[in-house]
Amino acid sequence: MARALLIVDVQNDFTEGGALAVQGGDAVASGVSRLLAAQAGDYDVIVASRDWHDAEGDNGGHFAAEPDFVDSWPVHCVAGTAGADYDPLLETAAITHHVRKGQGRPAYSMFEGTAEDGDTVAEILTAHGVVEADVVGIATDHCVRASALDAVAHGVHVRILTDLVAGVGEDSSAVALAELAHAGAELAESGA
Repeated sequence: MARALLIVDVQNDFTEGGALAVQGGDAVASGVSRLLAAQAGDYDVIVASRDWHDAEGDNGGHFAAEPDFVDSWPVHCVAGTAGADYDPLLETAAITHHVRKGQGRPAYSMFEGTAEDGDTVAEILTAHGVVEADVVGIATDHCVRASALDAVAHGVHVRILTDLVAGVGEDSSAVALAELAHAGAELAESGA
């Protein structure tokens, strides 16, 4: 039974100093790196996603001059910019698959993106026989939530490593974690 680590959107624009910074983002990056240093060998597949939005246009209404911070957002994670890069505190050597999502349209779940070879996350997990996945990253109440729900829907037993996620809002993150637990995800700490 194969295990995966799903690392959601640990990018400069979502960590301290970024266009849509989440408090605790750098701590998530450092914590995930500690987890990888200690336990990368416990995972058969390590998938990391990044928002990778087009520089031109509003990316299907995702970008707005006056965002509502629910369905529309300030410009962030534009393809090829420093904001779209992984946070420098995230050690990426152990990552086996890099997934880009967005690319001209709104996308929250890493399952909406593709790896360099065109495979989707669902295809990657199926190909490797993944039945269990730990989920970490940013933001608890948006892309972590969406990615974890899609992993559950894919039939994978999901653990959210609650010490390795950071959300936009405290209340909305608590609601997201409760929703994930209700959907069947396990809430646990990494020990990293």
